[in-house]
Amino acid sequence: MKILVTSASGANGGGYSRLLAFTMDGVAQGAFSNDSRIVDPRGLRVDANRQLLYVNSGDDRILALDSWGEVQFDTGHIPGLNAGGGNLGPDGRYYVGLRTERTVAAFPRDLDGIGTAILPPGIVPFPRGFAFADDGTLFLASGVGPDGRGESVILRFLASDVLSTNILAASDAMSPLDLAIAPGGNVLVSSECPFGSPTAATTVREYDASSGALVRVFSPPDDVPFRRPRGLRWGPDGHLYCVAQDGVIAFDYESGRCLGVVVDHPRLNGQAIEFFGE
Repeated sequence: MKILVTSASGANGGGYSRLLAFTMDGVAQGAFSNDSRIVDPRGLRVDANRQLLYVNSGDDRILALDSWGEVQFDTGHIPGLNAGGGNLGPDGRYYVGLRTERTVAAFPRDLDGIGTAILPPGIVPFPRGFAFADDGTLFLASGVGPDGRGESVILRFLASDVLSTNILAASDAMSPLDLAIAPGGNVLVSSECPFGSPTAATTVREYDASSGALVRVFSPPDDVPFRRPRGLRWGPDGHLYCVAQDGVIAFDYESGRCLGVVVDHPRLNGQAIEFFGE
């Protein structure tokens, strides 16, 4: 099993513009795939069968890789796609947040076609991560975009009526960057508040999935570096992992205790994290 991280580049942080691999002990193994279609990658997700890894490329395309890093499916270049985060839906399709269209779209397993929007365009000022609960409810984090505009809310869309929106939680202290569903159903978001500030408070916040009440805040001790938190993912060991500016840290979910730095990699500029491979 490998830890895979997308590293953004250019104006978004000067990272590596690659899909990087690390051992579970945090040892760097270089690029997971050297395919030239992987450019400034963002969202990552392994399919339910653990056979394919979906990668959102900054080249306005989505790729599906096998465990050797070879491309099995490719949407081809879709002008204006601008895909951010990615996740699987209960129907097995691969869903992506569209940052220009400000909505969420679904793609079939073989990535055939240009995708189908499941929410109206402009549903949020800037999508910052989403996930499906076991009952099909969609939770979508709306955060601040690179232009400094946006909001700090978590929206909830019921599976029976995705066009009916209600706000689960809203807080100026939230500033979400990614969203994940906890084993018990609660909603977790990585948070950088104020967004983009060098003195931002950086945490992972847990909200009750029914009431929207803040349950608790995960934060590392002062001696654990945690800047620009982004992607959240549950590891094979049941721990919660968060990728950030120069590495990956982990939390024990039950106790809320920070387990420290798992990956220490300068200029990582991590965006998404996943676990894949043998």
